[in-house]
Amino acid sequence: MSQESEVNDAFDYRALDPLIHAPIRLAIMSVLATVEFAEFNALKDKTQATDGNLSVHLRKLEEAAYLTVEKKIVGRKPQTSYRITEAGHQAFRGYLQEMARMLAQAP
Repeated sequence: MSQESEVNDAFDYRALDPLIHAPIRLAIMSVLATVEFAEFNALKDKTQATDGNLSVHLRKLEEAAYLTVEKKIVGRKPQTSYRITEAGHQAFRGYLQEMARMLAQAP
């Protein structure tokens, strides 16, 4: 087996969940995996994303059932909170395990 095919087998990026691998979605999942829930503005602060960009990434994770959204009115202001689901936890753990496996192959 050539060195090139060994590298391709060990570092197959396609094994990484593309829904999580995008930098902003990875940041969102990293935050939500460590807290009970996070409000939109807290996620915006942590990711440094614009409102529109963050909304698009959150929607993709919601559509994949990796997180849930709760919208309510507090005082007179709308408040949107996000929670990671069990499926999201499993996907995130799988992503981290695959990344660890790939990194363990590095020289």
